[in-house]
Amino acid sequence: MSRTASSKTPLIGAAIALVAVVIALAGWFAFNSSKPVPAATFTLLSGEKISTDQLKGKVYLINFWATDCTTCIKEMPQMVKTYNQFKGQGLEYIAVAMNYDPPSYVVNYAQTRALPFKVAMDDGSAAKQFGNVQLTPTTFVIGKDGKILKRYVGEPEYAELDKLLKDALAKQV
Repeated sequence: MSRTASSKTPLIGAAIALVAVVIALAGWFAFNSSKPVPAATFTLLSGEKISTDQLKGKVYLINFWATDCTTCIKEMPQMVKTYNQFKGQGLEYIAVAMNYDPPSYVVNYAQTRALPFKVAMDDGSAAKQFGNVQLTPTTFVIGKDGKILKRYVGEPEYAELDKLLKDALAKQV
């Protein structure tokens, strides 16, 4: 190997490492930085409409789910438990059924499970406004300041979620 080729090898390695770090940091900021919650309106099963503007000043969860999603169905009892644990401290929760979910299935599930929180049907616009959500469950935790504190794709780690909610609910705006 010539002297110039061997001296370039460490530079190429350093450049590759730098690119990897930049990509990792960009991904971390994209998913962990506090972005404002998008303006969205949800139509509840009752027909009532509720918007993210109306929820400003509250800590709330937006959970995109579907009745045919096994992970969604598995996590729902724990989400009910989490909601019941924190609702007395002001937590709001909206379970947003995906637009492909038959409304009769959603109504049946919500009624037979006596879901204690708000349940909405998405026409596709809310999922789009929240970053084109396609995977379920996807849950957003929003702070009193209207910023997204965390996005979970899949079932959350509940000890982490509980701590996040406890801290967010205790925070003054």
